[in-house]
Amino acid sequence: MVKNGSTWSPYSGTDALILAAALIVIGCMLVYLGTRLDRPLKARRPGKALGISLVLIWVLALASLMTAAGVYGQTIIQRVGSFTSPPDPISPITALSGLVTFIAIAVLARRLGFKGAVGSAMVGSIAAPMIFELPFDLIVMTRTYPPTPEVVFMLLFFLPLFLVEIISFMMLTLSPLTRLSRYTLYALGAMFLVFAVWALFGFSYPSSAIPIALNALSKILSFVAAITLFLPT
Repeated sequence: MVKNGSTWSPYSGTDALILAAALIVIGCMLVYLGTRLDRPLKARRPGKALGISLVLIWVLALASLMTAAGVYGQTIIQRVGSFTSPPDPISPITALSGLVTFIAIAVLARRLGFKGAVGSAMVGSIAAPMIFELPFDLIVMTRTYPPTPEVVFMLLFFLPLFLVEIISFMMLTLSPLTRLSRYTLYALGAMFLVFAVWALFGFSYPSSAIPIALNALSKILSFVAAITLFLPT
């Protein structure tokens, strides 16, 4: 549901300050951990059967999310009538970042051959926006406008979304190049620090210049973090 040209209500007052403080702590901890990480941490690859299972679970989770989103939207239409979603100025940035990320990872993974490079680029590009989305969804989920009963419809939408996000991260292990480096932690830390600045402005919907800029910058940093997972050691 949309209210006041937004799909979630902004934070204000003490809530905004607490959110900003928590995000600053997380961001600083990630940067600190980056300074302490001497060597990249290599992900353990799953076997063939587990790898196929991860992909199938991801597909099923995505189908569940699409079904839940359809039920959610139809329920809102039945309750309040048709509505127009607010403009989304971040979608073009997300699409361009996804394209750049796919190309960058494919180039970094070219020594694996065409199949390996494309496979690495696919799992990296799938996970990249989820790096942004998982903390973002945790921040806004209780401030959205679901139909009644609110808790039921909130969980209906967000639980399959969280499952898609988590499985997307797990699929990164399908690439033999995936490694957590200090640069990944630096990019994640920077993303959370941008989130903290955004929180000081209420973590509001990107309908004005400052929220748009902060939303876009944090989204770009999530794609940067994904690319760093494939940097050569």
